[in-house]
Amino acid sequence: MSETSGSRPGGRSARVRAAVHRAVANLVAEGVRTEDLTIPVIAARAGVHATTVYRRWGSVAELLTSVAEHRFTGDVVVPDTGSLGADLERWATDVARDLADPDSLALMRASIGAGETAACACTADRRAQITAILERETARGGEVPEVDAVVDGLLSPLYYAALFVPAQQRGPAPGDRVRALVGKLLGGAQALTP
Repeated sequence: MSETSGSRPGGRSARVRAAVHRAVANLVAEGVRTEDLTIPVIAARAGVHATTVYRRWGSVAELLTSVAEHRFTGDVVVPDTGSLGADLERWATDVARDLADPDSLALMRASIGAGETAACACTADRRAQITAILERETARGGEVPEVDAVVDGLLSPLYYAALFVPAQQRGPAPGDRVRALVGKLLGGAQALTP
């Protein structure tokens, strides 16, 4: 069941959602493992009855999806510098900074551990942002790579580094790394579309 079905925009419903989301974020930030993150544990931390959480979200995976969508939607602004390369560099640098936040990283890891739907919540908004950047460049008359080429060449390396490479082994600063990735993407983009 979706948390939005039958809910009102304010009042008790909004307070419960905020308390439950905050409880999940705090538990994840404290290092509670995904398998130990249960609805009764979350409900107790949020100060609500477990039945309320079950009724609204149905499962921990659905709840993590809701929290991840809320957390990862709209945090990174789509820039408009007038240049595709500069837009992608600024956007990807902001994404890299967001990925460097320990709380964001913990939530992503928990979402991935909760299953495919929750994991997709971590990247769905990013794909929409890439699409917006590419559509803007197309409207300016420029050639653009396919969305999947940007995901594979720019977003995937950033997420991989954040999730799997220890911070001290990640190499150049995010700005330098992003510049290199954008240069490779745009310099060697095979699938350009008008």
